[in-house]
Amino acid sequence: QEHLVESGGGLVQTGGSLRLSCTASGRTFKYYATGWFRQAPGREREFVAAINWSGGSTFYANSVKGRTSVSRDSAKNSIILEMNSLEPGDTGRYHCADFAVCSQDGCDVERSDSWGQGRQVTVSS
Repeated sequence: QEHLVESGGGLVQTGGSLRLSCTASGRTFKYYATGWFRQAPGREREFVAAINWSGGSTFYANSVKGRTSVSRDSAKNSIILEMNSLEPGDTGRYHCADFAVCSQDGCDVERSDSWGQGRQVTVSS
């Protein structure tokens, strides 16, 4: 069974930067891409970004395009998420997840699976 372990996050100021990493072990290779979704209190899960392991194709939510980058480290079996120009609306718990379905509009959070506990990101005003 696959396990996803996240690291990073914490408290940042508006306009600051964020870096999260996700290390996978025991991969099943049955998902199309690996990336992140986030969830804030009282909000639904929101896709952020993902990357395909085979070809390296990237996917971004429209709300974070232009200030977000997702990359992979095949040797370490890790996924890296970097975000700039953070806003209070970026506050939430970020979860690393495997996605089964992706398109240019992003990846379907309803067709995802995550074993990570997530990392809290709080953006102060």
